[in-house]
Amino acid sequence: MQSLQEKASEWSGVDSADAFAIDSTNLFQKLGLQAFINLSTNFYTRVYDDEEEEWFRSIFANSKKEEAIQNQYEFFVQRMGGPPLYSQRKGHPALIGRHRPFPVTHRAAERWLHHMQNALDSTPEIDPESKVIMMNFLRHTAFFLVAGDELKNPKSTSPV
Repeated sequence: MQSLQEKASEWSGVDSADAFAIDSTNLFQKLGLQAFINLSTNFYTRVYDDEEEEWFRSIFANSKKEEAIQNQYEFFVQRMGGPPLYSQRKGHPALIGRHRPFPVTHRAAERWLHHMQNALDSTPEIDPESKVIMMNFLRHTAFFLVAGDELKNPKSTSPV
């Protein structure tokens, strides 16, 4: 049986070494807090305005945009070398548990990544090298959550 990390690598196409390259550089120190706030704002603006995929936008219908932005940038800051803002306010990130109420399917992961790539591309404070490092981590993490979603739906092992 594959581990969640192995499934994430297989499904994302990102090996663990590339996914966790964020651990060998301090992106928070390099980019600063505002870059993460801007990235998260750009991302959630796209998500909440998604007219092409109503099903995806509906996943976020019960969330407040401002809170979603704050949760995301605080997680990014903490995970990418900054102070533990997220944990201080919300406790351990526990990504699989926190995403358990949502349908974290392959399709949802790809739509999330679509918006994240566009948000990264429209955040000029983030240099190209950092964008690649971040996207590798985010792609792997998105599919780690898909693998974790299988724990609640063991029969949904198809990448559809």
